[in-house]
This record gives sequence, structure tokens and C-alpha cells, in this order.
Amino acid sequence: MAQAGAGGGLEMVPHSGDLELELPAVNWLRQDSLYRDATRPAHAAHHGRQESWVRTLRLAFQCVGIMYADLGTSPLYVYANTFKYGVKHEDDVLGVLSIIIYSFILFTMIKIVFIALYANDEGDGGTFALYTLISRHAKVSLIPNQQVEDELVSKYNRDKPPATLQRAEWMKELLETNKTVKISLFLITMLATAMVISDAILTPAISVLSAVGGLKEKASFLTTDEIVWITVGILVVLFAIQRFGTDKVGYLFAPIILLWLLLIACVGLYNLIKYDTGALRAFNMKYIIDYFRRNKKKGWVSLGGILLCFTGTEALFADLGYFSIKSIQLSFGFGLVPSVLLAYIGQAAYLRVHPEDVANTFYRSTPISLFWPTFILALAASIIGSQAMISCAFATISHSQTLGCFPRVKILHTSRQYSGQLYIPEVNYLLCLGACLVTIGFRTTVIIGEAHGICVVLVMIVTTLLLTIVMLLVWKISIWWIVAFFVVFMSSESIYLSAILYRFAHGAYVPVAMSAFLMVVMIVWHYVHVKKYNFELEHSVPRDKVKELLERRDIQRVPGIGLFYTELVQGIPPVFRHLIEKIPSIHSVLIFVSMKHLPIPSVDMSERFLFREVDREDYKVFQCVARYGYRDPFEEAKDFVDKLVEHLQYYIRDVNLYGVGCEPMMKQSSSYRSSRAESFSSHEKPKVKAVYAEEMLTPAESFSEHARQASGKSKRFAQFQGDKMNIVEMLKIQQEQQAVLEEMSKGVVYIFGESEVVARPHSSLIKKIAVNYIYSFLRKNSRNGEKMLSIPRRQILKVGISYEI
Repeated sequence: MAQAGAGGGLEMVPHSGDLELELPAVNWLRQDSLYRDATRPAHAAHHGRQESWVRTLRLAFQCVGIMYADLGTSPLYVYANTFKYGVKHEDDVLGVLSIIIYSFILFTMIKIVFIALYANDEGDGGTFALYTLISRHAKVSLIPNQQVEDELVSKYNRDKPPATLQRAEWMKELLETNKTVKISLFLITMLATAMVISDAILTPAISVLSAVGGLKEKASFLTTDEIVWITVGILVVLFAIQRFGTDKVGYLFAPIILLWLLLIACVGLYNLIKYDTGALRAFNMKYIIDYFRRNKKKGWVSLGGILLCFTGTEALFADLGYFSIKSIQLSFGFGLVPSVLLAYIGQAAYLRVHPEDVANTFYRSTPISLFWPTFILALAASIIGSQAMISCAFATISHSQTLGCFPRVKILHTSRQYSGQLYIPEVNYLLCLGACLVTIGFRTTVIIGEAHGICVVLVMIVTTLLLTIVMLLVWKISIWWIVAFFVVFMSSESIYLSAILYRFAHGAYVPVAMSAFLMVVMIVWHYVHVKKYNFELEHSVPRDKVKELLERRDIQRVPGIGLFYTELVQGIPPVFRHLIEKIPSIHSVLIFVSMKHLPIPSVDMSERFLFREVDREDYKVFQCVARYGYRDPFEEAKDFVDKLVEHLQYYIRDVNLYGVGCEPMMKQSSSYRSSRAESFSSHEKPKVKAVYAEEMLTPAESFSEHARQASGKSKRFAQFQGDKMNIVEMLKIQQEQQAVLEEMSKGVVYIFGESEVVARPHSSLIKKIAVNYIYSFLRKNSRNGEKMLSIPRRQILKVGISYEI
């Protein structure tokens, strides 16, 4: 029989009766989210588990091909962009080299590799990952669709420090209650996102143009125009092959980049020995002071070219994906750092003897016998570095779309093994067009470098701001470490920003203009998205009104299942009332489906669906929230329906078995839930309990190994429940489940609300332009919801409605 266990759970006690009945598969050891969170092993991604050295070395080899190409090709153009007007003093080379060395160590090694990588979000990096990490610890989203059930998802709040510090609570309260802070946090994240997308245009242009420019050393008859058009041709090919994906990019590109790093290191060492070993004196920071004292304003302005030495750090952070922190640190410290620094030191030694060659330092300092291998590897490394930046832009846009910050575009997952490998056709075309126009318009790496620099430094500043919030809110480390981090990096990065802004009119305006355009698109789209959600929430159909609509005498029942798609996760959208009033008919089974993205990379299938009954007895009307991480792809329509109906079967079972006399979990205090979670050990069998929310019921975790073995235990379960349930109730469950399956066999119809959003008549002019023109244009030229979900046209029903916001 069933007895109440400690804490209100139901404990199975054997029954001596001989009652046997075939039941639907029942999860024998039914675990709730709290139990799994308390007993699950360490984080399954590379970042949290002990790895063998063999695996670490293999990952270190792979990440060379994905992460270091952009940083590794910077020696192609740094000195040329720094000394635009030639070298005025022989020690200026040492001063610039000293700044390069310590800037590279400070911003790339210390900040990114040894600090920022630890702020990854389940393996994802970049400013977006930092924003989602903050979103899980404070309610900063501008869309009011947060649910307490979301916090029960196993990956929602991993590795949360147990200590609660007063400043962390203060930061949490500030982020949640101050709308200005919320909006500011959102805007700086969008700024970084726009800059990363702009950088995906500039990086291919400057990298490939720098590599191709080396042809002039062997073919002096080539004109600048011909070099530009060769570059454009390579760029077109580069963007054209994006559709094939980069499934095995690590193994394919790693040998090329490894050879490139080895080559520039050897050439650098050769130049150091041959021309001037005194270049090693640049490790003395005295040369930095002397450089600024000697050049004053010109020295400060030259920082705009020097900062190109650490371009690619944003892609390094954003693309960390599937590598362990240890493997990145190993390959970075023993591979990239010595190679790149030797390249810069060798070029400085060469310039000490041949300062007149500063405009093409890299190729002039390369031995003649190594020219063609160097040229080929430089071109290949430039293409690979551009590939990494383009992939970073695709991932960033995909993540932004899940936040409701970017118009709907077609996102293709080019790899079944790696969910982060994406391709977006529309965006790829626009990036290609932008890179070609920038190359044709600017023609030289000097001007493109000015534009490239502002993208780098602005993303760095945003990363510093978000990392500081993560330190306060999530890590909760000593305040003195946080202050030191913020002061050191914000002050030094601000100096670089001021230097690049001084030459704003010389090229920096290009990414600013592109980013401003992208920000307008993202802000308008998100603004209307939030307004529309709030409008539907305020005008949602009350439960009693839903009952009235369903009980109308003229309403007709249509065979099959109707999936009514809505953005609301609470309540019934107003378009449903509009549908019933115009066409008084509903399907035999009606499910309101909300596709919701959580601020985590992925959601396990066992936690994907939340159900709630609206009216099950007479009309079988349910609400369902399908939860996805920002890295999860949408399933094909048929697969989605199969999984949804399968979970609905378990929900029908569970609500009948446990829905009566079982206190909802959400009514219990958070401290109680926490103590219950901690009371379980990984060797202890949990008590069977219902995990239901007050407003939304969650299905049992029916896809565990226990559930797969449950068919053989259903007879025993019937025996255990013999005193609690009778055969009639069990057959009722089977009948309800069978009825849903029968309706599914009759067909599934997908219902979408085709809402036209317009500004209210008395709205401001800016609002009318944003809503009636900009948003309307974006909506008409973006993909519809049914295309995003790959739904067959013959199964779609659209309901038109107009909203005034």
C-alpha cells in the first residue's frame, strides 16, 4: 500500500494481494529535479571533470586550429598599422615591442585565458554567455516569462557558491529592481553583440588582404587594385564554403595553424639572432616610459595600431565551446605565446636595422627561400582565422534570437556531433557583401585596422563590465580582487579606446555605423517583442472565460489534435477568443504550446515539457511550455509532436496517480526543498513524489533507465497501489491516454496567431516609426514561425489579429 513518507513523499510498501493488471509504463524510481541536482555527477562538459593527460593534449591540439588563427596572424599587420608614418627613433621599435609584449600578456593571457574562461556557461563563452550566466542568478530579462519551475532544471544553477554575501544580495536586488540598470545591462550586451558581428566583416578583410599583399614581393607588377580584387575573390570563396560547415574543423585546421606558429617562431628567432639580439631589452618596461615621453601625443595615438596584437581574443573566448580550460591554457602558454612573441621580437630586431621596411615588415623580414611556404601558410591561416570569426558571428546571432533580440533567420546546424556548428544563409550573404565592400572601399590594411581596433576594444570593455558583475553576483570572491580587476583592466582599456576614438574619422566610424544599424534592428525587435508579450499578458483570457467559450452551444468539435502556438507561458492568449468568436470550433484535443528559451545552453529532454490542464474532463485542453536552451535546435514538426504527445501520456498518468492528496512542490518553502535535495545521496533510493508546480505541472522524468525498465514492474506497482486505487481508475488512465493517441492518428493541425502590431494613435513619432515602419519591415522580411519549425503548409491554420501597443 502507499504510505506517507518523511517530508510528504509517497513510499512504496509491498502488498500481499495477487492483483495483476497491465498498466502504462510507470517510472519505478521517480526522481524530481531536486534529487537529480543533488546526486548527479560533476558537470558533464569538459570544464568540470577530471581528464587524462592524453585527452588534454588531444584537445589542446584541436583548439589550436579553432582559436588561435586570428591571434596568430596579427604579426602580418601590427607594425605597419602602428608606424603609419615610419620609424622616427631607433628605440621607438623597442618601446612598441614592449607595449605589445605586456598588452598581449595582460589582456589575452591574464584576462581571457586565466580569468574569463572560468566564467564559461556550460562550455559557452563570450559576452552573451556572461549575460545568460547573470540572468540565472538575477531576473534581468525584460520579458516577464520567468517561472519558478525553471529553477528546478538541473543545469539552471550549477556550482552555485553556498555562501551568501551582502554585496551579492545587493547586486541581485539592484539588477532585479532597477529598470535602468536592467536596460543598461541589456544595451551593453547588444553593443558587444553588434561589434562581434561587425568584426566578422572586418577580420576576413584585413587578414586576407594582409596575406595577399605579400604577392607584391614576388610580383611587383601587381597594382593595388589587382591585389584588392584577388582578395575579394578569395573572400567570396571563403563565404561560399560556409554552407558545408566545419564539423571536423579542429583536426583539419590544427596542423596548418601549428605549422604557421612554428614557422613564425623560427623566422622570429632567425631575425633576432641575425639582426639584433638587443631587441630582448624590450622586456624592460623602461622602454614604454621612454616611448611615451619621446613621442607624447603621437605615442598615445599609436596605441590604436598596437591593440591589433590582441585582436581575436573575443573569438577565443566565444569559441571555447568544447575544450577544457586546462587544454586551452596548455596550448596557449606553450604554443601560441612563445610563437607570437618571437615573431614580434624578430620583426623588431629586423626593423632596428631596416626601419624603412616597416610598411611590409612581415614579408621583408622573412628569408627569401621561405617566401612561398610563408605566403601559402599566411593565406591559409588568414582564411582559418576569418572562419573562426564568422562562426562566432553565427553563434552570437543564434543566441540573440533566443532572447528575442534578432529577427527570425534560418539557422542550420551543420554538425550532428557539435551543436555549436551553425550556418545562417542570410547572414552569411550579408557578411560576405560587407567584407567585399570594406576591402574595395578602403583598399589598405591601415584604414581597415583603424576600424578593426574599435571592435576589439569595445568588446573588451563590455567583457570587463560583465565579468565584474559575475565576480560580485556569482563567484562572490573578495571585494579587493574585484576592485583590482576592474581598476586595472577598465583603466588600461579606456586608454586604448581613447586612442582609437581620436582617429575616429580615419576608419573607426565604419564599425560604429554598422553596429549602430545592428543595434537599432535588435533594440526595435526586442522592444516590440516585449510590448507585444505584455499586451497579450494583460489581455489574456481568464480561466472562467475559457470555460464559457468551451461551453458555447454552437461550438463544434473537430477530430484530431490542435497545437495552438503562443508566446505566453502564463494564461491563454487573446487570439484564442478571437478564433472561437469567428470560427466556433476546436479540436478534440487542444494544446496551447509555448516555445521558451531558458538562459542555459541546453535542456535535457526529460525536463523539456511543462504541462497544465485547462479543461481536461470535457474538452481535453492543455497548456504546454516547451523549454529549450539557447544552444538547442528545434526538432522537426513530426518529431516534436511525437515527443510532446509521449510526455502528455505521462502527464495524464501522473496527474491521476499523484494529483490528489499530494501537496504541490511549489507550495513548500525553498529551504524545505533545498534540505530535501541535500538529504538524498547518490546511493539512496528516493521516495516517489509528485513534482507539480502551483501554476504548471511538470511531467515525470519518464525517460530514465528506470522508466525503460518500468514495463516489467507495472504489475508490482499495481499490487503496491491496490489499497489506493482500483481497477476502474487504472482503466480510466488507459482510456484517456488511448483517446489522445487516437486523435493524434486523425491528424495534427498547427495554429498560429498572425498578429499585426501597430503603435497607438497618440504615440510619439519615434515610437510610430519604430513600430509601424522598422518593425513591420523586419517582420515581413524575416522568417515566419512555421518556417522556423519546418511545419508542412497543409497542416497550418493562421488566425489574423491586430494589436495596438
